[in-house]
Amino acid sequence: MQQRSTAALLLLLVLFMQQPALLAKPVHTMRTWVLDDTDPLDKGGLQGYVVDANGKPAGGLQVRLRGTVRRLTTDERGYFAFRDLPSGEYVVEASGIGVQPQTQTVSVRRAETATLTLTVQEDVQQLAEVSIVAAKGLRERETLPDVGATAIYAGKKTDVINLDALDANLVTNNSRQVFSKTPGVMVWENDGSGMQVGVSVRGLSPNRSWEFNVRQNGVDISSDPFGYPEAYYNPPMEAVERIELVRGGASLQYGPQFGGLLNYELKGPATDKPIRFETQQSVGTYGLFSTYNRVSGTVGRWQYNAYAHYRRADGWRDNSRYSIFNGYAALSYAVTNRLKLGLEVSRLYNESQQPGGLTDVQFAQNARQSSRSRNWLSTPWTVPTFTAEYAFSDKTRLTATVHGLVSERNSIGFTQAITTPDNLTAAGSGQPRQIDRDTYRNWGSELRLLSRYRLFGQEHTLATGLKYFNGHTQRQQQGRGDTGTEFNLNLQADAFPRDLSLRVTNVAAFAENLFRLSPRWTMTPGLRIETLSNAIDGRLSLSASNVPGLVSQQSTRRFVLAGIGTEYKFSETIALYANASQAYRPVLFSDLTPAAVTDFVVDPTLRDARGYSFDLGLRGRVRNYLNFDVNYFRVNYNDRIGTLSLLNEAGRVYQLRTNIGRSVSQGVEAYVEFDPLLAILGQSRVSRAGFGHVSLFSSLGFTDARYRDFRVATVSNGQASETNLRDKYVENAPTFIGRFGLNYTRKTFTFTALMNRVGRAYSDANNTETPSANAQTGVIPAYRVFDVSASLTLWKRYTLRTGVNNLTDERYFTRRAGGYPGPGILPADGRTGYVSVGLRL
Repeated sequence: MQQRSTAALLLLLVLFMQQPALLAKPVHTMRTWVLDDTDPLDKGGLQGYVVDANGKPAGGLQVRLRGTVRRLTTDERGYFAFRDLPSGEYVVEASGIGVQPQTQTVSVRRAETATLTLTVQEDVQQLAEVSIVAAKGLRERETLPDVGATAIYAGKKTDVINLDALDANLVTNNSRQVFSKTPGVMVWENDGSGMQVGVSVRGLSPNRSWEFNVRQNGVDISSDPFGYPEAYYNPPMEAVERIELVRGGASLQYGPQFGGLLNYELKGPATDKPIRFETQQSVGTYGLFSTYNRVSGTVGRWQYNAYAHYRRADGWRDNSRYSIFNGYAALSYAVTNRLKLGLEVSRLYNESQQPGGLTDVQFAQNARQSSRSRNWLSTPWTVPTFTAEYAFSDKTRLTATVHGLVSERNSIGFTQAITTPDNLTAAGSGQPRQIDRDTYRNWGSELRLLSRYRLFGQEHTLATGLKYFNGHTQRQQQGRGDTGTEFNLNLQADAFPRDLSLRVTNVAAFAENLFRLSPRWTMTPGLRIETLSNAIDGRLSLSASNVPGLVSQQSTRRFVLAGIGTEYKFSETIALYANASQAYRPVLFSDLTPAAVTDFVVDPTLRDARGYSFDLGLRGRVRNYLNFDVNYFRVNYNDRIGTLSLLNEAGRVYQLRTNIGRSVSQGVEAYVEFDPLLAILGQSRVSRAGFGHVSLFSSLGFTDARYRDFRVATVSNGQASETNLRDKYVENAPTFIGRFGLNYTRKTFTFTALMNRVGRAYSDANNTETPSANAQTGVIPAYRVFDVSASLTLWKRYTLRTGVNNLTDERYFTRRAGGYPGPGILPADGRTGYVSVGLRL
């Protein structure tokens, strides 16, 4: 009852916030678009061509009917066709990169097909983009627009990675190449399979990207964003059109994590033909084989899109083979010109052998070796999503999603310290393996309304939203498995010693308003209201000598987050931006459960981590030869959670999980890309000479991440002592991340060379210099890695890609793991290569 009343109040708040948009005078009154969709026989069609100033076909442009959900893309002939249109007048708009939007009003009559031709003109302000598309270099990285389809991005630090324009190893999701032009992104490179992407920014942890709100097509895909935000699933990069990354300023519109938003936008359906087929077949070193196949199209009001992807390899290290299947299917239907419904399902199944960790001595001897041959991980993942889009007018749109997650995290293996051998018999069997299983059953819904309105002579934009999430995790751990070597989850005992039911409920509402104070200056304040409840019930251990056998805890809290952003455009291509937003990280399930069987107490006043992010930057381009984005950032991370060893009144040692301190990360992120030929010779001379295009780029991140207050309490020889790790560096946070590269393009051939340079970091908050015997603590040394890749497109349909990763066969590691899939040093892959052949029909 309490949750219903809270949801009702939040809904009223959203409606109240809509009042300015509803009462203000609209920018443009479109009486002609309000069509009667009630008579199914009163239908016609609309077709036509889009051409340039010379009368040549303009393919690849978007054609939409203003004030509706209907939109298409012109084919190679510049042709487009809308079917099943109710009679009435329509405003047709053609737009795209490098052209000025053109509109034309046309009447559609019953049982007739209207025909028109739209002529588009070059947009002088986007000429740089036109040449960049040809060069393919600067096109790889963009920023999000001030206002998107469902959100406001003005004044925020944003990055868009266009994967179709990227020379990179997309076959195995090579993250350091994918994020090569995104400054400050730290990548954990301990999983050569690419099944799990581990990235972070600004001194945060890269552990399965859990400091981000990770989404696919705008929908949560992590285990539980509030209780266990690790992303065990990410789509194959061959299926991704672009990656959107919004840093700290995303907290108001997308909720927790200090890292911001990481969203994978999949390739959409073909809108210029009823069927399009795409295939990519790849082979590589160490038994790599990959096949990716996609079919999509538009038939009248229907659109469909589906792909199947399978990949397997033996892996660079011993005992690191894997196989993975990804499937996706989507279907949408424009019920009326105002309403569009869609359904999509993503499915993953994988099995990967985990080679385990190494000691420092073993790593120096042979980084490819493995002393764990019986460890396996499997994460079957299913994400169903229902979407609805409703156009009230060309200025106001409502989108709604209902999404679910049915998934698991299953592991079996010998998980003791790497210094403890896994003694195998001649037959390959050994000691019983441990089985840990998580099952996730989540569902949620999100309602977003974006409205543009006019006030005091300027156009403003209001974005509001309402979110509900309900998550349930069943965590079963420390099960006794078999003594074999292959993957299975056969439990040899009657029950799992640890069996917990973990639940999360979240209701949230947000509102952000972009105010245009002048044609060049915007201000965007915002608020987010959060109600969060979590509960844990179940058994911690079957042998309750030290830990209570049963546990039952629950907590509910409410709070408000605030933020404000601003942006000033010095010109059409250069802007100054700033943003300050509060953020939080919820108490996780791991914070509520002990890591081992011992006296363990959770502080009844345990608080969610709270803090803020701040950005100040300058971004833009100079003509058609220079792109840049340079910014200062600061992340204040309060109430970090940790464990203290204390003595109780009886003089007995116990572990207290509580808030123990705060950290501050600050630094500079810089991206610069320069085309020297265009700068010296100009576009016309470069084109006449036929040299092609060369771009040089650097992506730099300088981070000073330190603890400002971090309590450490220990017990030794019956005496409790406490120290503070003030001014120690935050673990897994190198002070420097630099990527330097060269792009060369001539006609349909591209070549990219990349150097990745990362400074040293510490693996623990104590900043331990000398590695421990079990290799779980110690320095993570600096490293340097080179990658090269190339592609060639023939006859617009065939694509050849090839590349070599870690060209110089560097031996390095980015992670010391304290537990699974280690423990110990997890080496990154040495030299690997691939060849890929693609076809589009």
